[in-house]
Parts: sequence; C-alpha cells; structure tokens
Amino acid sequence: MISPTTASYQTPPPGTQAAAGDGAAGSTAARQADTAATELGSFETAALPQAIKLVGAVVAPTSLLTALMYYFGRQWATGFFHYLGVHFTVLDLTVQDYLVRSVDGLIPPMIMVAGATLVALWIHRLVLEILPAPIRQVVLRVLMPLSFIGGSLLVSLALTNLRTPVLLARYPELGGLSFAVGVLLLAYAARLVRLLTAARRAEQHARKTPGTALVTEWVALFILVSVGLFWSVGDYANLVGMGRAQQLEYELQQPGSADVVAYSEKRLNLPAPGIRETICQSKDMAYRFRYEGLYLVLQSADKYLFLPAGWTHTSGTAILLPRNESLRLEFSPAGQAPNAAC
Repeated sequence: MISPTTASYQTPPPGTQAAAGDGAAGSTAARQADTAATELGSFETAALPQAIKLVGAVVAPTSLLTALMYYFGRQWATGFFHYLGVHFTVLDLTVQDYLVRSVDGLIPPMIMVAGATLVALWIHRLVLEILPAPIRQVVLRVLMPLSFIGGSLLVSLALTNLRTPVLLARYPELGGLSFAVGVLLLAYAARLVRLLTAARRAEQHARKTPGTALVTEWVALFILVSVGLFWSVGDYANLVGMGRAQQLEYELQQPGSADVVAYSEKRLNLPAPGIRETICQSKDMAYRFRYEGLYLVLQSADKYLFLPAGWTHTSGTAILLPRNESLRLEFSPAGQAPNAAC
C-alpha cells in the first residue's frame, strides 16, 4: 500500500508536467534553430570560394594589385606636387615611382581595415558561439534593424556626397569609407534575417547546393565594398601626399634646410628668395655660376625639381631644371656648411 505522502511525491502536479513539456519543447526548438543556422552558414559560405575563383578568373590578382598601387601612388603624387605648385605630369614619373609612393598612403588604411575586420569577426563569433540560445536570439533581433538602419544611412550619405561634395569637404576619404561600411552593414542585416528564419527554411536549403544566386551575391558584395575602399583610400592617399608637402614646407623653414649647391655653365636667372648667386671670376672654369640655398625634392628622368630654402606654399616658387652636363650638383653632409669656394 502506498502512502499519500509517497504518492504525492511520485506524481507531479499537472501544471508541473506542462511546464516541463514546454521547457523541453523550447530546448528542442532552440537546438533545431542552432542546427539550421549552422547548416545555413555552411551553405552560404560554400559559395564564397566559387565567387573568389570567379573574380580571380576575370582579373589576375597580381595585375589588379599593381593597378591599384599605381592608382594610389598617382593620387599621392597629385596631392604632393599640387601643393608645391607643380603639375606632376611634367616630371615624367615612372610606374615604379608611383608604386613606391603608394605605400605611404596604404599602410594606415590596411591596418585599420584588417583590425576592424578582426574585431567584427570576433564579435560575430562571440554572439553566435558563446551566448546562450535565448540571449543570442534577442541580440540578433536587435542587431538586425540596427545594421539595416546604419547601413542605409551610411550608403545614402556617401551617394549624396557624390552630388554634393561639401558634405564631407574636410574629410573626403569618409565618403568611400561610408559606402563600404554601409554595404557591409546591409549585407550583415540580410544575413541576420536568414539566421533568424533559418529554422523555417532549413528544409529548402538542405535540398540545394551553392548556385548562381549566392555566388552572384558574393561577387556583387565584393565589388561594392572594393569600390568603396578604393574610393576612400584614393582620397586618403591624396591627403597624405599633401601632408608630406606641408611637412616639407615646415622643414624648409628651418636653418640649414638647403642641401645642395648647383654649378652651371650658363647663368640660370634664379631670382627666388633664399637663393644666392655667385659668379666665379676665373673664365677657365667649366661651371662659372654657383647657386646656394637649394633643396632637391626629386630627380625624375631628365629633370631636377628644386625648392629654395625658406619656401612657402603661398609665395614660394618651385624650380625645374634639366638634367644634363651643363649642370653639376654638390652635396654636403647634414649640418655642415657647403664649400664657399667656386
């Protein structure tokens, strides 16, 4: 015979049974959602190698990288020489000149893009792999509209700035950056929608393989983000070149900035402030005209680009001289006065 106490212990109340059943059903649903989301992520990610292969087949990576570095170097040269008042096309800069100068404007953006990508991936993995399923669902439902709204605002700002550049006149590189980040946020919002609806769409995706639609989506996303980044880095390289020219202007204001003495067979007529002309008395000398107070900025092809000591952007004059046997240059160690004799 079973006592009432034992019976009450072995038979839970009806309400308790319902609660346990609901909890088990919720746990099962959460596991099914996780499984579906994992399968969906694998399905979408499987299309990425095909998209990369397609892009690589259309454009060779080495050729693309060289073209981009050439473009960034040209943007750098445009900003630098424009500040000096010299049109860079008269200097006959080579492809190698542009490639070397492109590095100056590439390092900070590459560090920022790589760092931001790592942080975003870490946060995404934290949300998907560490948070419990109920909390994860709440976080994803909050992130989805925020990503969509933020992406829409950034893309709209970038496109509006194309027609009205005054919006980002002080920081032109933010236009392309806003476009790239906005596109990524919109793509992330679309992915979150798929994750939130993965349980209902799991059977549909299970019967499919990565097809044209997903590959095309990855390719389009790659193109749009690349355009935004190239746009941003190009403007940034132009500003870096201008900044280097401003740094050079500051250095030319310091004592001892002149680093070269030029000797010429004929009079060069260089009346710029800061340049001192000396006429050697001996007529037997091959180079009778001596010029002090010059700073050599660049030697390209058959030309020298000089700036006078004390040069300023507002009132200075850049000097372009041909590189030939009628001109001889004499350099002195830093901090040492040049030889005063002819």
